[in-house]
Amino acid sequence: MTDPIRVLLADDQALVRGALAAMLGLEPDIEIVAQVGTGDEVGPAAARTKPDVALLDVQMPGIDGLAAAALLHEQLPSCRVVVLTTFGRPGYLARAMRAGAAGFVVKDSPPEQLVDAVRRVHAGLRVVDPALAAESLSQGTSPLTERERDVLVAAADGATVADIARRLHLSEGTVRNHLSSAIGKTDARTRAEAVRIADGNGWL
Repeated sequence: MTDPIRVLLADDQALVRGALAAMLGLEPDIEIVAQVGTGDEVGPAAARTKPDVALLDVQMPGIDGLAAAALLHEQLPSCRVVVLTTFGRPGYLARAMRAGAAGFVVKDSPPEQLVDAVRRVHAGLRVVDPALAAESLSQGTSPLTERERDVLVAAADGATVADIARRLHLSEGTVRNHLSSAIGKTDARTRAEAVRIADGNGWL
């Protein structure tokens, strides 16, 4: 008999994490070797348990699931990552793939789809939610530069231009230019609207 697929689960909602663990644990060829609730715990837990597959939620305390995916890809390349999210945002898909994820599954998928995704990425395949893949292709990649993205992220809590400039070590003029460019690229009227549109598309 072959060894079971060793799975690490990362989700900040204990109920969701428990439900996923219970569901996957019913499969004879899958073993849950670690469960964590923050992005910061993913690296240490993976180093300790050496999972074959990591299921990572996108939005978690500490580093998010996409940053954790990139970290795992670098530190434990043998571990295949499936990003599991409530938010089926096209921009998240592109960022997950850039971070080295092998799969992207939306949480409201049928349970058998998730089990299948674990088996398929473990076998070396890629698994992407088909509806999201189609939407991602139709929307294209994020129009924002890395700097424009940084400025919008810093602006999300209502920070002033001076605050953002201090936080990112930029001049106020440079911040205004980036904000203006980001507002134009998102077809927004205000900075708050640009943040909302970019976040809704998974670009932040």
